[in-house]
Amino acid sequence: MPSVQLRGIKNYICKGVDLTVNNGELLVILGKTGAGKTTLLNVIAGLTSYEGSVFLDGITVDNLPPRKREVGYLFQDFCLFPHMTVRDNIGFGLRARGLPEKTVRARVNELLATFKLQHLAERYPDKGLSGGEKQRVALARALAPRPKVLLLDEPFNSLDLRTAKHLRMELQRIQRALHITTVYVTHNQREASEMADTIAVMHEGAIEQTGTFTDIFFDPSNRYVSELLGFPNILRCRKFSPLAPGIARVHLDGISVLTPYDGQPIEKIAISPWNIYLSRDIPPGPGINRIKVTVTDVEPKSSIVQIKVCAGNESLNIELPEDEWAQLGLKSGDAAYVILPLRWLEVKSSDERRSNTNEAKDSVE
Repeated sequence: MPSVQLRGIKNYICKGVDLTVNNGELLVILGKTGAGKTTLLNVIAGLTSYEGSVFLDGITVDNLPPRKREVGYLFQDFCLFPHMTVRDNIGFGLRARGLPEKTVRARVNELLATFKLQHLAERYPDKGLSGGEKQRVALARALAPRPKVLLLDEPFNSLDLRTAKHLRMELQRIQRALHITTVYVTHNQREASEMADTIAVMHEGAIEQTGTFTDIFFDPSNRYVSELLGFPNILRCRKFSPLAPGIARVHLDGISVLTPYDGQPIEKIAISPWNIYLSRDIPPGPGINRIKVTVTDVEPKSSIVQIKVCAGNESLNIELPEDEWAQLGLKSGDAAYVILPLRWLEVKSSDERRSNTNEAKDSVE
């Protein structure tokens, strides 16, 4: 599968975009509505005018029409043909290319099996298909011509959370198996963190930052990127103690927490403000990452309330819906409790190798 390079892309939204998607990579373009994400997909597909150059595997495709760019495109609203069965929807692009009917049938049957759609093959999209099933049909149709590049525009935006989570896992599995170069657009940072090999943050037609989710989450390049990620709490590790396979105790400034552990030196941990549990009383259940705190600041913001608490010598930012905050009955100066759920803690390992045993001992208790 080819790489994709965008060089100096300009149009009514894009402002000189340079971007590279490596061979077989899943790159997520993350940004708010209106940032230019879909426009950038349309540039790659040849569906909108632009200045600059698009290269597939080092060869410019600027003068090629969409049908010759060998790009598969899954639109946000799926765009299934209501008058065609599932089988015919999947085979549409193959027949449009004039392939023999025997070849079309074999490829369609293969995709029906891959996406577990055999029992729905003769149904029509608007008659008895769930949102998740429609999404699978649309993805199968996009993959039917064996495109070199796959473009996905908010593909799970209209689905319920459980279905979307399942289909993201399925998409990852298929993308890895096919090793197809993929560009995936979303406004959801949690979705981006689950899917991406690399993330490109887009704002007002420009790429603000590219990197892995960990790189961007812990080291946002500017305030916009940090805001998009929800201004995560980033806490520096003073020292850490491996406890068991996959778990370590991290000592911060005046408090300690359990975190995931991959065997590498821990540099920082982080958690988003909306993933911290806040309670007036001692929460029931295990005391893992349960910390007594003091409320230091309360600031209502539209439908949410931003709360700052002091934990040891650390400061934590918390976000709650205003109705949940009202039910707590807390105010600035009150004592309370927080839980930092293990599953929502992000961990950044040190990029630097320890130069000697003494340095390692300083970091590991």
